[in-house]
Amino acid sequence: MKEKAGILLSQQNVDFQRYILQEINWDNRLICILGARGTGKTTTLLQRIKLSKRGLDEAMYITLDDIYFTTNNLIETAEKFRQQGGKYLYIDEVHKYPNWAREIKNIYDFYKDLNLIVTGSSIIEMLGLEVDLSRRARVYELSGLSFREFMAYSQNIKYPKVTLEELVTKHIMISSDLNSTKPLKAFKDYCNYGYYPFFKEDKEGYSIQLTQVVNLIIGYDLSSLQSLDKLQTRKIFQLLGMLAAQVPFKPNITSLAQTLEMGRSTLIQYLHYLEKAKLIQQVFLQGKGMGAMEKPSKILLDNPNLFDALSTTPANEGSRRESYFVNQFRNAKHQVSLAKAGDFIIDNKYTFEVGGAKKKFDQIAGLENAYIAADDIEIGGRNKIPLWLIGMLY
Repeated sequence: MKEKAGILLSQQNVDFQRYILQEINWDNRLICILGARGTGKTTTLLQRIKLSKRGLDEAMYITLDDIYFTTNNLIETAEKFRQQGGKYLYIDEVHKYPNWAREIKNIYDFYKDLNLIVTGSSIIEMLGLEVDLSRRARVYELSGLSFREFMAYSQNIKYPKVTLEELVTKHIMISSDLNSTKPLKAFKDYCNYGYYPFFKEDKEGYSIQLTQVVNLIIGYDLSSLQSLDKLQTRKIFQLLGMLAAQVPFKPNITSLAQTLEMGRSTLIQYLHYLEKAKLIQQVFLQGKGMGAMEKPSKILLDNPNLFDALSTTPANEGSRRESYFVNQFRNAKHQVSLAKAGDFIIDNKYTFEVGGAKKKFDQIAGLENAYIAADDIEIGGRNKIPLWLIGMLY
C-alpha cells in the first residue's frame, strides 16, 4: 500500500489547488469530504499529504476500492499503520467498502492518536447511517469547479472570490477588471466542459467521459441505495434527458410520474437521490419546505456540462443558464428559492431574473434588491449583472 501511495504522490501536481484545501480544519480527528464523482476528491487528499510535508510513515493514503481490501479489512490496516508510527490515515472511496461507517467509528473511538480523513460519494447521508458518525465527523462538500476556478485551472487567470454584497454593488468594477481576459469565450467553454476537473485529460472526449460518469452514478451509486432494474434505470435517463431538452422545468409531479410510469412517491424519492448524487437540482418556492418527500417547484440539471452529456437534442439555453445560476450560488453556500416575482430569490433578500443580453426588468419592476443576471454581456450596468460573474462567488 505504501508503495502505491508513494507513486501517486510523486505524480501529484500542487500548482492548482481547490478552494476546499483552505476551508478544512485539518486539526479535526475525523474529516469526511463528500462529493460527486469526478470533482477531485482524490486529488484533494493527495495534495494535502504532499503540502503537509509528512513522510509516508506518518501519513498514508489508501483507497477502499483497491483489490487489497477484498482480503484485508480496514481496522487491521489502520492498527498496523498506527503501530508503525502512523498518525494521519487518508481513506478514499469509503462508500465502496462494506460496513465502512462502523469500522471508521471503531477506529475513531479506540485510536485517539490517529487522525482520519475520508472521502465518499455525495449520495452518502451521514445523518441516516445506522452508525452515528454525525457527532464525530466534520463533513465538507466538494463541488465541481466554479467559473473562477476554471479560469485559474485552464488559463492561469487568478482572481479572488467575491462576496454576494460585492457582486451586487461592485459588479461593474469587477467585470471591468476581468474584461481583458475574454470572459465570454471562457464562459462558453466552461458551460461546455469546465465543471469537472478531468476535462484537462481529454477535452475532445470529455462529453463521452462525463456520460460514463453518469452511468456509474446511476448504475452503481444509486443502485447501492435503491435497487434499480433496467427498466427503472431507463426511466431515470428518460427524466434526465427531458430536463436537458426542455425549458426550465416546473413539474406537475403527478403528470410526470404517469409519463414515467412510476408512483408519485417513488418519483419524489428518486428526485431526492438524484439531487444527492449531484445530477439534478430541486428548487422550492420561497417559504416552502425542502424535505425528502416534498415536491419541488422547479427541477434543473445540476450543472451546465450535463446538458450535452444527457441529451441527443440541442440543450435549452434557458435551462442551461438557470442550472449554472443555481449551481454557483448553492456551491457558494447561499440559499436559492423560487421567487414569487422574478426567477429566484437569494438568501430571502435578492431577487434575480435570469436571461439573455436583452432581458428587461418588466417582471421585477418595483421590487427592492432586484437584479438581472444576463448572458452574453461582458460588463453590466446598474442592476444588470453579467451571468458569468456569478461564477466568481467560490
